[in-house]
Amino acid sequence: MDAGSRAALARIHAHNPDATPRELLPDVPLAAIPRHVAIIMDGNGRWAQKQGLARLFGHQAGAESVRRVLTEAANLGIEVLTLYSFSLENWKRPKDEVEALMRLAVAYFLGEEAELVAKGVRVKILGRREGLPADVLASMDRVVAATAHCRRITLCLAMNYGARAEIVDAAKSVARDVAAGRLKDGDVTEEEFARRLTTGGLPDPDLLIRTAGEMRVSNYLLWQISYAEIHVTPTLWPDFGAAHLHAAVRDFASRSRRFGGLDEVREPR
Repeated sequence: MDAGSRAALARIHAHNPDATPRELLPDVPLAAIPRHVAIIMDGNGRWAQKQGLARLFGHQAGAESVRRVLTEAANLGIEVLTLYSFSLENWKRPKDEVEALMRLAVAYFLGEEAELVAKGVRVKILGRREGLPADVLASMDRVVAATAHCRRITLCLAMNYGARAEIVDAAKSVARDVAAGRLKDGDVTEEEFARRLTTGGLPDPDLLIRTAGEMRVSNYLLWQISYAEIHVTPTLWPDFGAAHLHAAVRDFASRSRRFGGLDEVREPR
């Protein structure tokens, strides 16, 4: 085992002593397991329609996929899993569907709290609080507080999120500090700006997965995915499971990541 693989294995076991990525993906070098996977979960409505069901049933089925994928991501030693749960643009959907999604969010946060803690999942919320119902905010805050000590994997849920809005909010934060004299012009670096995003302190996504075959990023983590590898699958989100995650990781591992250079580079683990 080379030094990179040993370092990767040490990192994986530090987060998850029971992880066996060699058994799960024996054909993927340990150093090629992505640290941060972001997913655009698309296709819930289409899945429900194919079953002859209301769209709400698709969202409920999608919640089951979240459980499966989160468990498998932790088993693989992935550090961060970020899921696009509700965008700023989703408020344009029919009122009854939005209300159902809010109820589903509350049910997920409250219903999964004990399991998330037991599995060592730290929950972080990305997005604006303004506009979210009080019961959603309360349930979010409760699960974030309850899982703050967990270290196996970080689950980021993008709720009421839009990347352009996130960038604008970070820019406003920088502008306020410059105007107040807390920052000088030379202090405004990419690193300082990134620290003010809702993902501040987390590694950028290495791999972006989009389900349901759509070929766009939909205002999702625009700053953070600058060098992410993109994997698109036709599979609808409720049908997405461990095997699909494995396929995406294999695809990621097969890519040459040069980050603007000439030689293949694997970021240190």
